[in-house]
Amino acid sequence: MEKRWVQSSNCNDDTITTIAEQLNIDKSLAQILVQRNICDFDSAKDFFRPDLDHLHNPFLMKDMDLAIERIESALATHEKILIYGDYDVDGTTSVALAYSFFSQLTKNIEYYIPDRYLEGYGISNAGIDYANENGFSLIIALDCGIKSIDKIDYANTFGIDFIICDHHLPGDELPKAVAVLDPKRLDCEYPFKELAGCGIGFKLAQAYAQKHNLPKETYLQYLDLVMVSIAADIVPVVGENRILAYYGIKKLNTNPCEGLRALMEVSGKTENYTITDVVFTLGPRINAAGRIDHAKHAVAMLLCQVDGNSSEQSELINLKNTERKTYDQDITREALALIGDSEVLINKKTTVVFNENWHKGVIGIVASRLTEKYYRPTIVLTKSNGHVAGSCRSVVGFDLYEALSGCAHLLDQYGGHKFAAGLTMQESNVNAFADKFEEIVSASITDELLIPMIRIDAEIDLAQIDGKFYRVLAQMGPFGPENMAPIFVTHNVYLAQHAMVVGANHLKVNIKQQNSSIFEGIAFGLAEFEKLLQPKVPFSVCYTIEENVWRDKKRLQLNIKGIKVN
Repeated sequence: MEKRWVQSSNCNDDTITTIAEQLNIDKSLAQILVQRNICDFDSAKDFFRPDLDHLHNPFLMKDMDLAIERIESALATHEKILIYGDYDVDGTTSVALAYSFFSQLTKNIEYYIPDRYLEGYGISNAGIDYANENGFSLIIALDCGIKSIDKIDYANTFGIDFIICDHHLPGDELPKAVAVLDPKRLDCEYPFKELAGCGIGFKLAQAYAQKHNLPKETYLQYLDLVMVSIAADIVPVVGENRILAYYGIKKLNTNPCEGLRALMEVSGKTENYTITDVVFTLGPRINAAGRIDHAKHAVAMLLCQVDGNSSEQSELINLKNTERKTYDQDITREALALIGDSEVLINKKTTVVFNENWHKGVIGIVASRLTEKYYRPTIVLTKSNGHVAGSCRSVVGFDLYEALSGCAHLLDQYGGHKFAAGLTMQESNVNAFADKFEEIVSASITDELLIPMIRIDAEIDLAQIDGKFYRVLAQMGPFGPENMAPIFVTHNVYLAQHAMVVGANHLKVNIKQQNSSIFEGIAFGLAEFEKLLQPKVPFSVCYTIEENVWRDKKRLQLNIKGIKVN
């Protein structure tokens, strides 16, 4: 599918020149810093040298003092504490962190993860009943609960107190919990608003340790878990998240917790992890437990100690991920066939597909795959517990949640944000919903938004790329949302030798410009350009720059995102 190349807007040349001179770096790299609002020496220093001492005081978060006081009371009177979390990566890492930290202080503690299929997302009556029947008087909920008004009211009837640690957007009313920790509360003045759920759990542990003068290591030991949650939950890798991710990646690559170490072993990659590697290697495996079976297995693995059964737990998780892949591939194939066989579906501006037998645990992944293929707002539906459940994905620049709001009369429930959402409805409404969704999207989406976009950070010549250029570039990481790996464009490049198709659909090229070295490039999914690229015919490429490590030898490689023949 052809993509739009969009160049980032120009910045102030004087600022770029000043930053380049102050830091002694290439002007193109200085330009990228300025584009990311790093416009002076001090902000550049903080950016290139993340510092744990720059983490915010956790007591700046609204209700943190109340949360710590309630935990102190529970510990003093030996109350039973239940750590409750969601079944995705953010939820399971949150539970592992909070359970591990407070287990250092009490034996009267357990954890609870709801069943995706029997209880659904968030706080459940079943979870509260479990707490009541087993004598728990305090529940610490992580990565969920901010909208669980009725569930917290239900818990209060049993005298069960809640501390909510959430990062989702609150509704008009907050639940009646002892403490509600959420930087997105309108009355919360905490300086950084984009922590993941596990990040909120980390701040809770930091606050307790800070108040009781415990060694920093009592909570810093969990930085690898926090980083995994940041990566998998796709939160902005800026500000406090970038500090946490920077040190979390360091810990993962040098001294990971036993559960993550074992998971790295079974994944086949044990070193040199980046945020991207976590997203595509560790995240899906941790998620697979909740998708295919029960997320408590993921928490059990993350809680493994050095002398524990980490290998057994990680093998189980890996097996669930293999099972998940089979469902994912089969359902994607069926969904693509469903669309491909229907001229009506192909020509729509939305994709809505339904099969009552599809596995609910993977329809979100399938929705993402279909969006990659057809690049339009996509909803995959299946039957679950007597109703139809759906997972929704959007394209950059289109507000999916707003479009669903226009279909609210046909839905039982829906929730999410601009780019991803979930919903339930009656089966009798499926066709009417598909028609209404298509009508709303068609009336509001532009043709331009239906073409994938590559956002280019800077235009450079190949001769600018050398060891120093890459070393500075690498220090801009860890990369992620709002701090993505810079994409460069270079025009008038030539093949140094014939392009070669590798794998199923990838292209390997060696390219050069006049007066430049030859650079090796890999273009994933762009094999169709093999016939178009000929010696002595100039073309343009946009790419990221990576370090390829093979048998302890390092060399720079271009990861080519797009090709245009001049």
